[in-house]
Amino acid sequence: MLFALALIPVVALLIFIYIKDKQEKEPIGLLIGLFFAGVASIIPAVIPEFIGEFILEALFYYMPVLKMLIFAMCVVGPAEELSKFLVLWLITWKNKHFDYSYDAIVYAVFVSLGFAAIENVGYVFQNGFGTAILRMFTSVPGHACFSVFMGFFYSRAKFAKLTGSKKSFASNMLLAMIVPSLVHGVYDAIVMSGAASGEDIITGLSVILWIGYVIAMFVVCFIIILKSSKNDYCIVNLPGEVQTVYRPSIVGTWTCSCGHVNQHNFCAMCGNKRPMDSTWTCPDCGTLSTFKFCGNCGCPNPSMMPKAATEA
Repeated sequence: MLFALALIPVVALLIFIYIKDKQEKEPIGLLIGLFFAGVASIIPAVIPEFIGEFILEALFYYMPVLKMLIFAMCVVGPAEELSKFLVLWLITWKNKHFDYSYDAIVYAVFVSLGFAAIENVGYVFQNGFGTAILRMFTSVPGHACFSVFMGFFYSRAKFAKLTGSKKSFASNMLLAMIVPSLVHGVYDAIVMSGAASGEDIITGLSVILWIGYVIAMFVVCFIIILKSSKNDYCIVNLPGEVQTVYRPSIVGTWTCSCGHVNQHNFCAMCGNKRPMDSTWTCPDCGTLSTFKFCGNCGCPNPSMMPKAATEA
């Protein structure tokens, strides 16, 4: 029961992010790999947290609020987000499937929710049902939000790299690490410092501030997801430029060799590329073509014309 409660919000958010990838679904195998890599990323994150907590305990023993502020902002946030970023970069930066702008958000969320899943299971089994319900609506979506910021700037960095913009590449790579670390750090700092104060008034005020912060963060990330999904574009073929490589326009479903029925250019189950054999013979001049119009006389592909027009 507790195990299911710990994983329900993770699965729900993964499905939501996956559905919003409308242009070209990512291979399931890649996404599963990213999720479990996110689970493993908790190991390099925990080490600096233990060391940082030990040092800060010695330095700020009599200042618990300050200790928790520094611990959250300078240790927990950066350690966890940089650990996720390292996994994200190692697996996806040169991956052939990273070819659309929204892909980065999908990748980052799967890594982050892998981290959140193992963390949530630990907290839920340690603290019980109440913690499971609270974290279902706060901490787990919080990890997803941190990764949305990461994926947003990570995508811009990839695009800048492909376009040769060194300054934009450097700035967006830094933002992909700094922004989620900062947002995560503030999220934890509000709660930790309020709890460490030991005064009911301060604790209550920190809870109110934290709720407002969480709501604002959720709203901003939801807007980013919707806009990024709607405006998703291919970062390999640069938007807004005349393309020198023509691609046939293929519509409809196709069945992959693995048996999965797809609508996009790559199989959502195994990642195999859609068969691109779409040749047709021009009925006017007999030229073999693969595009929407005959390359010799300009006659449109009859199969792409409305049925009424072809009968007329």
